[in-house]
Amino acid sequence: MSDEQPALQFTELPARARQAIASFAPPDALITERLERFADVEPRPADSDGDTEKLDGALFTHRFAELPGDQETVRWHYVETGTGEPVVFLHGMPDSWFMWHHQMAALSDSYRCIAVDLKGYGQSEKGRGDYRQAGAAQQLVELLDAIGVERFTLVTHDRGTVQGDHIAAAHPTRVRHYVRTEQHLHHFHPDLAPHDDFLAEAPWSGLLEDPKRFVVWSYSMVAGLPVADEDMRRVIQEFSYPGITRAVPRYAMSSTFRKEWLQRRRDLIPRWRGPITLLQGWDSRTQPREFFTDAAEYIPHAESVDVRFIPGGHFWPLESPTETTSVLRDVLSRQETDS
Repeated sequence: MSDEQPALQFTELPARARQAIASFAPPDALITERLERFADVEPRPADSDGDTEKLDGALFTHRFAELPGDQETVRWHYVETGTGEPVVFLHGMPDSWFMWHHQMAALSDSYRCIAVDLKGYGQSEKGRGDYRQAGAAQQLVELLDAIGVERFTLVTHDRGTVQGDHIAAAHPTRVRHYVRTEQHLHHFHPDLAPHDDFLAEAPWSGLLEDPKRFVVWSYSMVAGLPVADEDMRRVIQEFSYPGITRAVPRYAMSSTFRKEWLQRRRDLIPRWRGPITLLQGWDSRTQPREFFTDAAEYIPHAESVDVRFIPGGHFWPLESPTETTSVLRDVLSRQETDS
């Protein structure tokens, strides 16, 4: 008898989703126009521990922590605002802690909001080391240990959700509520992930060598609603720190979206225990909404599963900041009531 696990079948794309991804790459003319709009954006100076800035009326503090990795030291950058029960935010690609700043500012009246630059991004570590999603996630948990965060609500997006999936599986008693967004779950089809190969080949193709172009290209490809120019300027700056373009592809070279999906289905999802809220963009091109309506059927051991949709495409925390904040506040309020 074979010990091999049965092959998992891809889910065929709905016609609407198939049409949405028919022309994934944005037109060159659109990229050129948007690059001209942000031509004057200059790199932003690095922060120091304790630096502050005010965004949306809230005071944000930049923090740095150096912790052991495998045989190296991992330098983390995170930003926090507010006091109360901790809410940890993880960003996606090509973003940073800044992706969540609107929601953090609004929620800081009741919660300690902490947003981490994932390893390889922003001002966090970019040296060689463990870039497997499971390894990077465990190192991130060790950061939370070091800054005194025991139980927390976890809010994730895109690539941050891949690490969030590992955290929720490995530390189910610590995650009070998992707000999981913009990442493949039970259903998957490789046509939704052409950028997987692009990223793995980035060191040779030069895809990431111009950070400004890559950010504009990414947002033009999968954003569904306009993002404020002020926010786009900062997104570009946060993706332009030295070393990002070399560090980020290490994730793609250590795995594939398909392998992540297989591990999620076979190992991670069965270990999720707490309440889960799935937030997705109504017009997300890489994450068709039809793939999430039946999500509760495939997360068998979670305390509860709720599915919500936000106006916009993939980057709705910046496309629809007010609507995103409203949904998060409702989720957190219900959590307090239930507990």
